[in-house]
Amino acid sequence: MATTVTVWNEYVHEREHEAVADLYPDGIHGAIADALGDAGFETQTATLDDEEHGLTEEVLDETDVLTWWGHAAHDEVEEHVAERVKQHVLDGMGLLVLHSAHLSKPFRKLMGTSCGLKWREAAETERLWVTNPAHPIADGIDDYFEVPEAEMYGEHFDVPEPDSLVFTSWFEGGEVFRSGCCYHRGQGRVFYFRPGHETYPVYHQEEVQHVLANACEWATQEDGSGVVRGNHDPIEDLDTSDDRTVH
Repeated sequence: MATTVTVWNEYVHEREHEAVADLYPDGIHGAIADALGDAGFETQTATLDDEEHGLTEEVLDETDVLTWWGHAAHDEVEEHVAERVKQHVLDGMGLLVLHSAHLSKPFRKLMGTSCGLKWREAAETERLWVTNPAHPIADGIDDYFEVPEAEMYGEHFDVPEPDSLVFTSWFEGGEVFRSGCCYHRGQGRVFYFRPGHETYPVYHQEEVQHVLANACEWATQEDGSGVVRGNHDPIEDLDTSDDRTVH
């Protein structure tokens, strides 16, 4: 059965700025969904203006991996929806957090930090170095690849130490950045991937699309974890009668 990926985008810039609409006539979500569909994933899209932002319990129950792009409307995401996304990640759903979604509510809830960073818009070259070539997200990527025009993100990036750092970016202006960060949260897997500024054609770039496909594969849980919590019967012969319990 194909992995189901829900591609979420606030879908604001594409409707308000002609330059962005020219690059992404079907929205950033459309470009990402098309690329992942070509890679063999079942895709569906959701946006901020959809009811429940398109992220109902039913949608998330059917989602193996959720990708999230946001920038101008983080505060417009309802708290209960952000909390719902967080809970589904803890229960095993994969999450890909893209570019400026470092400040999205679900990511900040899962990280427990401000997720702040330095930034600059100067259409400069970004060189992404593979810092963990054995990681499946880096499969098929050379030692590095370049994004010809990018918004700079610089350290310090206020996130927890990644479980695995797959990519580190260098920018033409001299900064570096941890741009491919893997985390495990509960039973779910989270990948933050830095490239993706809305005024540059980043999501049309072959290497970026390849990384997104690899990341969706990595973030997918094949089966339920089988983790059992709560009151548990002993596996050894044990007298469990204890009248001192207060539960």
